[in-house]
Amino acid sequence: MTDSLCSRRHLLHTSAFGLSSVAATWLLKQDGLLAAESSSAPVKPPLEPPTYDLLPKQPHHPPTARAMISMFMLGGPSQIDLFDPKPELIKRNGENFPGDLKFDNAAQASLEIMAPAWKFRPHGECGMELSELVPHLGEIADDITLIRSMQTAVNNHVPSNMALTTGEITRGRPVLGSWLLSALGSETQELPAYVALTDPRGLPLLGGENWNSGRLPAIYQGTLVRPTNPRIFNLDPPRHLQGSAQAAQLDLLRRINEQHLERHPGESGLEARMASYGLAARMQLAAKDAFDISGETPATQRMYGIDQEATRDYGTRCLIARRLVERGVRFVQIFCQGQTWDHHGSILTALPQRCREIDQPAAALVHDLKQRGLLDSTLVHWGGEMGRLPVIQFRDGLSKRDSVGRDHNTYGFSVWVAGGGFRGGYVHGSTDEFSHYAVDGIVHHYDWLATVLHLFGLDHRQLKFRMGPRDIRLVENDDARVVTELLA
Repeated sequence: MTDSLCSRRHLLHTSAFGLSSVAATWLLKQDGLLAAESSSAPVKPPLEPPTYDLLPKQPHHPPTARAMISMFMLGGPSQIDLFDPKPELIKRNGENFPGDLKFDNAAQASLEIMAPAWKFRPHGECGMELSELVPHLGEIADDITLIRSMQTAVNNHVPSNMALTTGEITRGRPVLGSWLLSALGSETQELPAYVALTDPRGLPLLGGENWNSGRLPAIYQGTLVRPTNPRIFNLDPPRHLQGSAQAAQLDLLRRINEQHLERHPGESGLEARMASYGLAARMQLAAKDAFDISGETPATQRMYGIDQEATRDYGTRCLIARRLVERGVRFVQIFCQGQTWDHHGSILTALPQRCREIDQPAAALVHDLKQRGLLDSTLVHWGGEMGRLPVIQFRDGLSKRDSVGRDHNTYGFSVWVAGGGFRGGYVHGSTDEFSHYAVDGIVHHYDWLATVLHLFGLDHRQLKFRMGPRDIRLVENDDARVVTELLA
């Protein structure tokens, strides 16, 4: 055959209307020999503006988790003093650290090794070693996975927080809870699908950015619930608007907003506001019930520590979180004030106080979910955005032992998780002999997010949202993996 007879033009001319070309194309596809579609090809715009809602949606694969409660400890709990015992620190207490350290505040840094001031002992059948500062956590050791090898490697609060909750260190991206809502919707249409429970002493570091939907439609942002009663204002309509009068008013408002939306299609903020009006009407009964813990038994309230001054507030919020997820709320976050676990100084007095407030309620939440048959489907998370260094940091140059603290460490820190498909009674990963760097079983922030999505039935590579010329994803890092070792 001549070259002219073997040309592509000749092939197309002679076979375009024959079954052989169809068969050839099918066989080439089966063998993976067809050219892939160009990722740079222009994306056709939708024929109609997309609409967004919170109706339940199917995941990519069967999930083990349907809800998540995150107890976020902004500031950085000291893994050295709580979760990661290191005999070498005790042996070399007071000596100079022999290697390199990553300081956040070099001006107040020192090289003097500081051993934990509290003893560790094994708990549960699994023998998990935990500090005496968290005795209640020890009671549920067989139900939790303790991850001792978390790493974000960005040594300050804001970027490390962003990495763990949005996938990247830059601000303005959607948080994990918003991604879950966009992918899965909500199992309840009578309560907010994503709830942020804040501390009565003040908002967390970055405030509303912690429950921000970023570039996702505004309907997927979190709902801030007040830390004291009334948890949500104005649930009761005025007497003269009760009944049919309120229904007529809401119907009129809906029609006006729909007309406005027709003139301004694609305004996700307006769509979210319209949805919130409808939700507010449905919440008038459902929210009162969810936030009212007076019907809980005295034994349950004691278990959460609501009968004690130190644990009353956090215990109440943990109990409300349980009541929310059992009513179909998808994502609940419980925050502390500011960054109260950021113990650069006075760690010997401040750390025990934080643990007294939170240890009992956090353990009670896991126990309560388990006894109600909810733990298998509820992912519980406890941890901050970093840990601490193994050396002393002085506060304002003071040299008294009770004034010292520890600087930031994002290269090897600890969190614990329970339920939702995680293993129970399991310790994962390890740090070096000084609890500085994670050296075994490292869980990067993007691995953590990929694993959470997997438990909710979502593939982190497929979960994306078209924004302008490109897709955005919660997990942008191509090296991210689902940490299967953590899974039950």
